[in-house]
Amino acid sequence: MYAVTTSVALVGGDVRPVEVQVHVGRQQDTFKLSGLPDTAVREAKDRVRAAVASSGMRFPNRTVTVNLAPADLPKGGTDYDLAIALGVLAASGEIPKPNGVVVVGELALDGTVRSGSSTLGAGVLSARTKRPCLVATDAAADTAAVPGSIVHGVGSLAEAVELLRLDLGQRRGVSPRPTPQAQDGADLSDIKGQALPRRAIEIAAAGGHHLLLHGPPGGGKTMLARRLPGILPQLSDHEAVEVALIYAAAGLRRGLDFSRPFRSPHHTASRAALVGGGSGVPVPGEASLAHRGVLFLDELAEFPRGNLDTLRQPMEDGFVTVARRGNTAQFPSSFHLVGASNPCPCGFYGDRRKPCECRPAVLGRYRQRVSGPLLDRIDLVVRVGRVEASEAAAPGGESSSVIRQRVEQAAEFRRDRPAETHPRARQMILDALDSAVVTARGADRVTSVARTIADLALKTRVEEEHVAEAMALRGEW
Repeated sequence: MYAVTTSVALVGGDVRPVEVQVHVGRQQDTFKLSGLPDTAVREAKDRVRAAVASSGMRFPNRTVTVNLAPADLPKGGTDYDLAIALGVLAASGEIPKPNGVVVVGELALDGTVRSGSSTLGAGVLSARTKRPCLVATDAAADTAAVPGSIVHGVGSLAEAVELLRLDLGQRRGVSPRPTPQAQDGADLSDIKGQALPRRAIEIAAAGGHHLLLHGPPGGGKTMLARRLPGILPQLSDHEAVEVALIYAAAGLRRGLDFSRPFRSPHHTASRAALVGGGSGVPVPGEASLAHRGVLFLDELAEFPRGNLDTLRQPMEDGFVTVARRGNTAQFPSSFHLVGASNPCPCGFYGDRRKPCECRPAVLGRYRQRVSGPLLDRIDLVVRVGRVEASEAAAPGGESSSVIRQRVEQAAEFRRDRPAETHPRARQMILDALDSAVVTARGADRVTSVARTIADLALKTRVEEEHVAEAMALRGEW
């Protein structure tokens, strides 16, 4: 006898349907599992046997063959347990065949259903195919937050069987958990002084630009970077689902969170940790976990140069391709890169109060840790100087909410305005290119920043003043 259930696999931050094909033969008691399963999937046969027995049902004393199709797609994790169990029971005639239902869940030995990393993927597949899905009760409300999904929560294998014996199409799905309002955390009004870096943060938010903040210790580089997500618009429904799936692929549970992700890996992070990798099924790295948000690299010059250079491709293309033997995954990686660095090993090069103690050779080696091609991809390079006593005593600047309104207004304005540049502004960029002040890529970056500055000013044409400010903000490190 034969039955098919549907489950999901997370591949490259997206959802792929997996057919759980079950055949029950007439020979002796054996359990075969195929379809490139990892160790966790192969062990499902032990969990399924025990869960079926604990639920008061009979596991067939015959040959059970389970294939996870497509067979050439590596499968990992424990989320196929419930689908396998329902398929075995359906193929042996114990329950109706669960056709048209997406099933995700791990089984405990007592038959309890637990949520796993692919639970949100079941909601996404349900919304795409207009089919109901069965997931663990504790994750049902979060899964139902996926727009268009039809979600039913089950606490045990016996409960799942009972639902399938009823007309699932006539039962109402779980209501989504109310989306919490984003809480205002660190605010830009906390920053004293630093008018130029604050302006650079606003431009970076409005245009999706990469930013490098450098200067002596204690100037507020890290504080500025941590306040960038607060002036970015909230994620849309589609973007929130996209980010949540990337986290799920990494084995992290984020849920449908509409705040922008902020990732800050330590400078000892490996290349695989930054851009993704791992053995078997590739998992996303920090560059992908920061998708639609901010990737903050504190102490930028302390990162190994080779590790930093792996970010050059996602900074340009917005995705990372991780290739492993027999498997390739592409993860979205469109992020704001924000780097923060001291100007030298002692931290005081160029400081007005404290002299630098670094020898020229040491200073040169320190700056070479960040390659020229990587710096060329950074749109804004701004010095964050020492905060003076008069600035520290003065009131803070504008709040993040006020700046976020301008950022959102600039985004709306950009969608409607034509891309027009004044001839004299264009000539300024060509002159900079001709005199080797910028490279061809740098000229494109300056043009992009100048258009963002024009958007913030609600100007339909890029003028010379916008290009001049963009050039000034593309300083040297």
